[in-house]
Amino acid sequence: MFNSWLRKGSIILAAFVLLFSLAACGTESKETPTTEGAKEQEGSSMELSGEINIDGSSTVFPISQAVAEEFMALYNDVNVTVNLSGSSNGFKALIAGEIEIADASRQIKDKEVDALKAEGKEAVEMPVAFDGITVVINPENDWATEMTVDELKQIWEGGSTVTKWSDVRAEWPNEPIKLYGPGPASGTFEYFTGAINGTKNESRKDYTPSEDDNVLVTGVSRDKYAMGYFGFSYYVENQNKLAAVSIKVDESAVAVAPSVETIKDGTYKPLSRPIYIYPVKSSLSQPEIQEFLKYYMSEEGQALAEEVGYVALPAEMYEENLSMLP
Repeated sequence: MFNSWLRKGSIILAAFVLLFSLAACGTESKETPTTEGAKEQEGSSMELSGEINIDGSSTVFPISQAVAEEFMALYNDVNVTVNLSGSSNGFKALIAGEIEIADASRQIKDKEVDALKAEGKEAVEMPVAFDGITVVINPENDWATEMTVDELKQIWEGGSTVTKWSDVRAEWPNEPIKLYGPGPASGTFEYFTGAINGTKNESRKDYTPSEDDNVLVTGVSRDKYAMGYFGFSYYVENQNKLAAVSIKVDESAVAVAPSVETIKDGTYKPLSRPIYIYPVKSSLSQPEIQEFLKYYMSEEGQALAEEVGYVALPAEMYEENLSMLP
């Protein structure tokens, strides 16, 4: 089972490459609903009704929102509401019974699993795409287009004394760095701090945080000396007003820019990762939620994930998700 495998340790990029190799071998996927097929079923959109509430990761939001819009166009009597408040807040809403599905850019924590159990609930983990957390700068910044992991750590680690670009490299401008990033409730914050700073959730606090990545985009795009980070989709959507930093794992390595290709082949290190949705297990028998999840994992859903700037998973991973449905 994918879920049990995932819990044995952190996901490494070599595993990504293996999974995509398996997919390339031509593994047949389960029959999943397609837009054309569903439209051919007379009256199906009229027969399905209900409410689906989703909240959580701002990184996963673009995919869930795109899927929700297409699904509601197909099933007119189903209302899908998608909000973004950060992965941790999404899990809190799931525990409180306020939503049926949590978007998450990290795995659920043991304490969240326990809190769900205390409420008589269980969440089902479903990976939906691969993402590459993107470090962004203002397009006018022509000096920090490539950075090492160690340089990023110098800037972002807890207790950092870096306040100017020249504190990182002497030849860089003697100008203040204005930093923007996800807040502590974000799964992206947790992953980035673990991968770059070496300890999850350990970060300098004197930066502008927001669980809404659009706020971060605006901040960096308006300041020549700003830097931020967030999911790849938001960079793709705003390439006209942002520049992506190419990352070197060390001084001797080649700098790699985030792209669909480098995220897919595992060369964009160490910020490539899977992203997830977590439906409540008891809700899987509800027809509207079951059909929504089938659509999410269908070829159309996979295409939407790529359309908004993420990398679709190998077919067998979507099959694993579908196998959890009743």
